[in-house]
Amino acid sequence: MTKISVIPTGSKDQLFSLIKSLSKAEKRNFKLYANRTGAQKDQKFIRLFDVVDKMSTYDEEQVRIKMGRLTKGKLSNLKRHLYRQILISLRLIYKDKDNSIEIREQIDFAWILYSKGLYLQALKLLDRIRGQALENNHDLLYLEILEFQKMIEERHITRSRQVKGKVEALMLEAAKYSNITQNRCRLSNLKIQMHGYYIQHGHIQKEEDVKFLDYYLKSSLQDIKTENLSFFEKVYLHQAYVWYYYILLDFKKCLRHARDWVRIFDKHLHMITLDKDLYMRGLHYTLTSAFHIKDKETFLEYLKEFEEFYSEQKKSFSPVSKALAFVYLNTARINKHYYFGTFEGGLKLVPKLLSEMRGLEHSLDVHRIMVFNYKIAYLYFGSGKPEETLDYLNQIIQLKAGHLRADIQSYSRILSILAHYQLGHYDLIPYLADQTMSFIKKIGGSHETQTLTVKFFKSLVNIPPTERKKAFEKFKKTLLKLEKNRLEKRSFVYLDILTWVESQLQDKTMQAIIKKASA
Repeated sequence: MTKISVIPTGSKDQLFSLIKSLSKAEKRNFKLYANRTGAQKDQKFIRLFDVVDKMSTYDEEQVRIKMGRLTKGKLSNLKRHLYRQILISLRLIYKDKDNSIEIREQIDFAWILYSKGLYLQALKLLDRIRGQALENNHDLLYLEILEFQKMIEERHITRSRQVKGKVEALMLEAAKYSNITQNRCRLSNLKIQMHGYYIQHGHIQKEEDVKFLDYYLKSSLQDIKTENLSFFEKVYLHQAYVWYYYILLDFKKCLRHARDWVRIFDKHLHMITLDKDLYMRGLHYTLTSAFHIKDKETFLEYLKEFEEFYSEQKKSFSPVSKALAFVYLNTARINKHYYFGTFEGGLKLVPKLLSEMRGLEHSLDVHRIMVFNYKIAYLYFGSGKPEETLDYLNQIIQLKAGHLRADIQSYSRILSILAHYQLGHYDLIPYLADQTMSFIKKIGGSHETQTLTVKFFKSLVNIPPTERKKAFEKFKKTLLKLEKNRLEKRSFVYLDILTWVESQLQDKTMQAIIKKASA
């Protein structure tokens, strides 16, 4: 079994992190840029780049020694200068990939022209880039351009007054986009706050949570206009609803809003190229929601769409996009094996998955690694391989992650009990049950399904083997009742305990039970 290490991204040297994030082409481009600007003559400048680039881990003292024992102050200044020059060289590359960078540069040029007294040239330049900003839904940049044009019209006599209604139209357009940006900001705040609630509290745990979220959403939307929305206003509104229904575990409505989110992009195809990450997030929540409500047709349709998109666009992905695509696409691929009960087929993904995770160590946080360890463990569990299941679960259980994804940490402990039971480690079960309940109480996230499952296994090992089938039948009836309670749905999202119990009753594998159900 391969262990994926967790790298604390916040503790690294910024220059080291930036240099290590560069591709070979970007490093080559930086050297060319340094040559063109004459920086090549500054041996210290280039030498510092080479010294840091060759390091596998950053060591400030070693850098100082290799740089001729520079003082800390001089090294700090040199690092700051190098950092800035690398960013400038990257800007030259990225402005061809992101037209917002090009538009910002043109706005800067317009300011330079204006400061030289060439205000008519500045106005002409702003007119030229205005259409680009509008077409690509850069609302804030578009408003900045409009306000710049208004300032020029106010302070100088231009030819605009010769065109009837031109200045008035400019003012009306500025007022319109001022409202759009305000509304967009409110919607952005709402979806971020919804997401923040989920990070802090997870899914609903009691009816008071439902009432609070309902009140919060409705009161927030009172100040937001939801008619005649711009591109990003529409997307942000659906994002807020996706998080709202996701937290409520109402995956049917969550799916509806996630699909609408993706459809907005489908109607504006050029926006997929401009914001691949936001599009992929929409696909991810569409797939996740379809998986949870067992909507096979929708799941397979959007998985195909995602696979085709990835195949066509992956060469143009930024490092952030590569990491997102890795997480979202592999989550969907694994979920497909869960859905159809092809756990052993899913295990074939694991070697490549682990290899790619190692390549993305600097991009994947503790949360992502934890989730994949759980999903891999569950593949092994469904394949009837409890020992390998425990290998991956122990990476989660032994991780000092505090309250981070406490839900995953809790269900890892419960799944661990099931794996030990299958291995016949009955003497360990009472101890593991007590440890699990202690952890769940400590994080304050206990659900009735969790509690009853842990208690069931603690008592099960004291029941004679010949009588355990009756105990499983009784436990199954209890689970079927709990499954109907919306506050208990979360337990069945993370761990399909019902299918496992059924496999024990029928003396079949989980694979066989699920394959029959999904046929």
